Amino acid sequence: MSRLGRALATAGLLISFCTFAHAQQEHYTTEQSLSERIGIIEKKQDLFHAYLSTHMSGDALFTGQSFEGAHFSGRQFRIDVLGNVNDWLSFRWRQQLNRSNAGIDNIDNLPSSIDVAGIGVQAGDQWSFFFGKQCVAYGGIEFDLNPIEVYEYSDMTGNTISFNTGVDIAYQMTPRQQFKLQVVNARNTSFEEAYSGLTGVSGAKVPWLYTLNWNGTLAPFWTTRWSYSFFHQGKDENRSYNTHYLALGNFFEFGSVSGYFDFMYSNEGLNSKPLIPNTHNAEYRSLVLKIDYRLTSKWNLFAKGMYETAGASAPDQGNRSQFFRYDTLRTSYGYLCGVEYYPLEDSGLHFFLTYIGRSTGDKGIDTRHYTNRISAGFIYQIHLL
Repeated sequence: MSRLGRALATAGLLISFCTFAHAQQEHYTTEQSLSERIGIIEKKQDLFHAYLSTHMSGDALFTGQSFEGAHFSGRQFRIDVLGNVNDWLSFRWRQQLNRSNAGIDNIDNLPSSIDVAGIGVQAGDQWSFFFGKQCVAYGGIEFDLNPIEVYEYSDMTGNTISFNTGVDIAYQMTPRQQFKLQVVNARNTSFEEAYSGLTGVSGAKVPWLYTLNWNGTLAPFWTTRWSYSFFHQGKDENRSYNTHYLALGNFFEFGSVSGYFDFMYSNEGLNSKPLIPNTHNAEYRSLVLKIDYRLTSKWNLFAKGMYETAGASAPDQGNRSQFFRYDTLRTSYGYLCGVEYYPLEDSGLHFFLTYIGRSTGDKGIDTRHYTNRISAGFIYQIHLL
């Protein structure tokens, strides 16, 4: 090969090598490292989480001592989607899959099957906000539990509207002391539908429910969830009708023994619950006590008792409702016990066997009504994504 040929060949090789090296350099400078890829995956995982909350059981039903029948039931079946868009913005959507989607005529234009639908904003270390449909910030430990964990609600909690649309403002004063102010719709339906059978009463033009909530720690073994709620229901030519709701939830833990005690009181100018026939001046009291004894990491024993009264009071001379002074029209007892088995560590999956009894009596009726249920099944919050 001539000198000129060898020179051209050498130049071609050098150009090819440089081009290859440049291509390799571009490839490795634009390729994400393993640590970067892991960071993106973790960010995507934090952006979107989906859970399926289930409570399935086989139930045997009794009225008094008479066997009524047995069936399998999906008592709770919810999808829960939530995530963090960044360090200050989050979102959440939770819907009951075994509940009707009726409710397009609701005042918030959302179906009743939706529990939560909104966004959260974290404004610094202490202030946070949630906008949209949400759980009402009533006090009470049981009210704040995941519904799949509750085998039987009290009459008051079971007949209280729990999910309304509005805004929640939280102030984290210390790591163990939180205060909330929440303003949401007091009802989801029209006034006529919420209080059927009333005449001469006009509904509030701004039916908002205002709640002050304190979640705190009084001692290493004692945490609280207390609240006071108020809303204006309506008025007639003589007086205004309002609801005052007080809830004091207390959680205790002493080693392997834990539990909670809830006290709830509702004074309602217009009766919102179908527990007594009175339309005006209804009052409700509820006491709930639950004890858990963790035998081992896999076995848990529990017992729960509920005592509730409902009645009606007459307004005083100033046309205001009286507090804690009413004629008892209904008493109710609830009692349950059972055992839970947790087969997996770091998992919410547990199997259960429980007995649930209820007894109710109305004023003027000598006999009480007894119902009993024996249930066996499982509770599991499945992390889908």
